[in-house]
Amino acid sequence: MLDHLGQTKRTHNCGELHKEHAGQKVTLMGWVNSFRDHGSVLFLHLRDREGITQVVFKEDYDAELLARAKQARSEFVVAISGRCIEREPVNYNPNMSTGEIEVIAEEMKILNDALTPPFEIDNCRAAEDLRLKYRYLDLRRPEMQQNFKLRHKLALSARRSLDEMGFYEIETPILTKSTPEGARDYLVPSRTSPGKFFALPQSPQLFKQLLMISGYDRYFQIARCFRDEDLRADRQPEFTQIDIEMSFVQPDDIFSVIEPLICELFKVAGVEPPARPFLRMPYAEAMNRFGSDKPDMRFGIEFVDLKSQFDGGPFPVFADVIRKGGAVKAIVVPGAAAWSRKQFDEIGDHAKRYGAGGLAYIQVLESESKSALTKFLGAEGIDAVIKASGAKAGDAILMIGGKWDVTCNALGQVRLEIGRRENLINENENKLLWVVDFPMFEYHEDDKRWYAMHHPFTSPIDEDIDKLGSDPGSIRAKAYDLVFNGSELGGGSIRIHRSDVQAQIFKSLGLNDEEAREKFGFFLDALSYGTPPHGGIALGLDRIVMLFARAKSLREVIAFPKVASGSDLMTDSPSAVTPEQLAELKIKSLA
Repeated sequence: MLDHLGQTKRTHNCGELHKEHAGQKVTLMGWVNSFRDHGSVLFLHLRDREGITQVVFKEDYDAELLARAKQARSEFVVAISGRCIEREPVNYNPNMSTGEIEVIAEEMKILNDALTPPFEIDNCRAAEDLRLKYRYLDLRRPEMQQNFKLRHKLALSARRSLDEMGFYEIETPILTKSTPEGARDYLVPSRTSPGKFFALPQSPQLFKQLLMISGYDRYFQIARCFRDEDLRADRQPEFTQIDIEMSFVQPDDIFSVIEPLICELFKVAGVEPPARPFLRMPYAEAMNRFGSDKPDMRFGIEFVDLKSQFDGGPFPVFADVIRKGGAVKAIVVPGAAAWSRKQFDEIGDHAKRYGAGGLAYIQVLESESKSALTKFLGAEGIDAVIKASGAKAGDAILMIGGKWDVTCNALGQVRLEIGRRENLINENENKLLWVVDFPMFEYHEDDKRWYAMHHPFTSPIDEDIDKLGSDPGSIRAKAYDLVFNGSELGGGSIRIHRSDVQAQIFKSLGLNDEEAREKFGFFLDALSYGTPPHGGIALGLDRIVMLFARAKSLREVIAFPKVASGSDLMTDSPSAVTPEQLAELKIKSLA
């Protein structure tokens, strides 16, 4: 039979008691984590979000209470009152925060029973799909509760820091206008305007700019955002960002706010904050040195440009690449001359997954170096490549040729894979940098048009504005990303504050005046009423928590996440709705 809580009051949580509490009468409430029954003595571990306390039931102290305790099973909800005592030093448990004490039970209420869980809470080896189906049980695991404690503290710290720097927290709409220029929108049908739809915001971008136009100077929001895109380990269809916008600023002003904010988050997470100011690196330099716009700076292995070694040379593959305006780049891997053919093939296959046509390599040896390129270049040509690369005996030179962007990306992925395989990455080191001066536009061959690399409200660098009508590929943007150990923590830009420049950008993206007004007319109007120079950034809160918690995926730091298909295994959503609901919305299902 279950008991009522009645007037019983909890005095302490299950992670709070220590030897200074010895002798006190205490009342704890929580879940039965585990128990050991020794007949006349039962040891019960009681768990709540703060920790675990050992409770002892003794037959010679209260036989009836011991019998009652033996009715409890794992995950039963109980309230226990008793006397806190210090354990004998020989019985201290260093694996428990409360390991110096135990509670001698004097009273126990079983407040609720529980079915046998589908997996062990305290030693979970279950498949992730099973954990997500029973997410409310998975969230009881101490490591999960630590993740959400950290998440709370990081969000609270961000709020406090931004408040101290003069920011207002302002909520922006969740039901908004669809502007399908980036990822797919989640659409919400309007009952009162049949055939029309709201969209869930991919970001508060236009609203936070409108707040600057409205004179609010410094805005922030812990914003919920939605993107209907294919999922990866570091993506979710709904996610949270620390959204920030400021008036009368240039990039340096944004950095001067974000850097102390990030350092404070490091402190909250118990991690040594990085030195300030953070390193800054132009996009082109990041790509040419590391093959990534979010380079992991915890290890070396930088690119070597071998264009001059192969330009017009006897190796036809690379010579043809250079003739067509492509690039030939290499990395030097210390000690890799001893790799097997299988290891080189595996790295070559990895490069091909990212678009490379193949991977050439030279094994640099004390005597004659080994390479399939020798038959084209001869020994002198191989020696010239070795000299240009700076490789030493025992190293291997890995080379990729092709279009500049494909070559950089593929070799960058090879660099990361080698860093992981060869244990070159110092996991205890943290490296942050700003990547700046991104291209304004990127060209898509499939539909033969330019797209905004960040978004169409990003301001070009002042000296590049005159190129808008003639050379969009060379225009740089006042855009910046914050990179932490090879992961993007956030991105932002200085925005366009002149309506004429915004109209030019839309034209460069293939939007005529009519289309621009249909999609963004309200915003173009607002720009015409005295818009201050402004800019901002959005930091991915989920990703920040994931990195500080050293979690394997975002699903470990989001309370109720979706799986790769975009579905929720616990609620079995998305789900069908009734014909009556569809009729009310004037919608007919074609599925």
